[in-house]
Amino acid sequence: MNYKQIKNFSKELKKLLKKYKSLVDDLENFKIRFPEVDLYANKNFAILYKNERLMIIKARLFCRDLKGKTLRIIYAYYQNERVIEFIEIYFKGNKESENKERIKEYLKNLI
Repeated sequence: MNYKQIKNFSKELKKLLKKYKSLVDDLENFKIRFPEVDLYANKNFAILYKNERLMIIKARLFCRDLKGKTLRIIYAYYQNERVIEFIEIYFKGNKESENKERIKEYLKNLI
C-alpha cells in the first residue's frame, strides 16, 4: 500500500504533532491495520463518497495521548492502485465534522 498526503493534511498533522507526540506511531498503526478492516462492517469507518475508482472514507484514529478519545481522519482510497491519500485530520473536540468543501475540491481536481 502506498500513502500520500495533500498539503493541507500535512499542515494539520504538523500542528497536531505538537500537542500529541504519539500521533506518529498512531498513524503508523493505522496504516498497518487498514488492510485488515472490513469498511462496511466496522463502525469506526464511514464511506463518504464512492465510485468505481476510489472511496472517500472518514475514520476514527485512536491517539494514545488523547486517552480514550479519537481523532478523525479523512482519506481517499484508490482500490485498484492500492493507494491511500490523506485529505484531512482533526480532533473531534475542536471541530464538529469534516471539511466538506475540501472534499469537493479534492474530487473536482481529480477530473
